[in-house]
Amino acid sequence: MPPSNDRVKIDGIDKKILRYLMEDARKPILEIARNIGISGAAIHQRLRKLEKSGLIAGSKFVINPKILGYTTMAYIGIFLDKAMSNPTAVKALEKIPEVLECHYTTGNWSILIKVLCKDNEHLMYVLNKQIQQIEGVSRTETFISLNQQIDRQITI
Repeated sequence: MPPSNDRVKIDGIDKKILRYLMEDARKPILEIARNIGISGAAIHQRLRKLEKSGLIAGSKFVINPKILGYTTMAYIGIFLDKAMSNPTAVKALEKIPEVLECHYTTGNWSILIKVLCKDNEHLMYVLNKQIQQIEGVSRTETFISLNQQIDRQITI
């Protein structure tokens, strides 16, 4: 990712292309080209430029975890016994598949993680038998998400 002082310049056409693809990454390039009024080759060229700049970090399918039985989302604040424990703790957290995100934070916690579990019992197992067993973790604070009310990307 480029440093913040190396911002990428995008114009109105780039923004339109990005909006179409953020809505549906599988939208055909030729359909986007027709809607915008430029050639498919021009779209491809602009996308290559945006990928090379680091603005586009890839595309992916979004899995609905509820269909697989994962219904409990939680955020866990992790208190470490000392700051030097962070790299070791993060390596251990990477090995836990239920951990979807891990953030080094300011404030009370050293680390904030997002976990996805099948149910509360599964969450309790992950907490007690995996996360709290990591060397350097002194305690945790857990917040269960009852309902995700906003899910979006940055506005382009």
